[in-house]
Amino acid sequence: MEENKNLSAEQADIPSAQPAQNSSEEVTPAATGISDENILPDTETPATEINPPQAKEMEVHHHGHVHEKKKWKEYVFQFLMLFLAVFCGFLAENQREHMVEHQREKKFIKSLVSDLQVDTARLNHILLQRHRRSTMLDSFVTLLNKEDAAAYGRYLYYFNSFATRGPAFRYTPVDGTMQQLKNAGNLRLIRTSVVNDSIIAYDVHTRSLVWGSQDEEEIMDTYRNIAEGIFDGRVLMSMRDEDNNVSMTDYDPPLRITEDAVFRLNYRLHMLIAFNKTLRRDVRVQLQKAENLLTLLKEEYHLK
Repeated sequence: MEENKNLSAEQADIPSAQPAQNSSEEVTPAATGISDENILPDTETPATEINPPQAKEMEVHHHGHVHEKKKWKEYVFQFLMLFLAVFCGFLAENQREHMVEHQREKKFIKSLVSDLQVDTARLNHILLQRHRRSTMLDSFVTLLNKEDAAAYGRYLYYFNSFATRGPAFRYTPVDGTMQQLKNAGNLRLIRTSVVNDSIIAYDVHTRSLVWGSQDEEEIMDTYRNIAEGIFDGRVLMSMRDEDNNVSMTDYDPPLRITEDAVFRLNYRLHMLIAFNKTLRRDVRVQLQKAENLLTLLKEEYHLK
């Protein structure tokens, strides 16, 4: 009996694992003496909420760096540095362009000097031919107006052949460089105003001399129209060789001299003499301008 009592007492000390027999009875906080505020929800607590201060600290250190507000002096300094970089780049590019243009300028000047040297040689030759032409035309007029002009037939035929021989004293300038300077706008490369003005003045006078030569050619055409009635074309052809060089005959060829023909021919000869004097003067001026321009270019650009 005592053993049964002790066993009953031990069972009484162990809580019963069986559920309450009456499922209708509910356990309320009021019945247990626990307030609603102390009751936690029946969920697992997240790991991040175990230590809230550490979570906040991790959020602060998550950013790579902190943007601090710059002072206005720093903005001014950065602007000045950027402006200085752009300005230096502009100066460098501008300097490079000046160097390239200076090289092109000197190249054009050297080419122009070469052209002028050819022009001066040609002008000296033309000037010599103009002097000879002047003497020849004067002699032509003198013999043509003699009473016995037919006795000087060989000389009249010879002078007539040179009266219309224009290529010997025609001026054709070497203007390849000049055309490049003008047409391509390269005159702007010439930095010295004195040189620029001298080049332009030389070109203007060159074109004037060329135009004068063309007017002389027109007078020669009118002269031929009259001379064909006086001189025999067969004799004139016999006076020229394969290279078109003229030689005087060893006899006096016949002439068809009439008072009207001589009158008209004298006027054409007068025009040829006048043009020859004018163009000879212009050639002297052109030659002087070419020599002056050559001297100027060599001095300004230190050329030999």
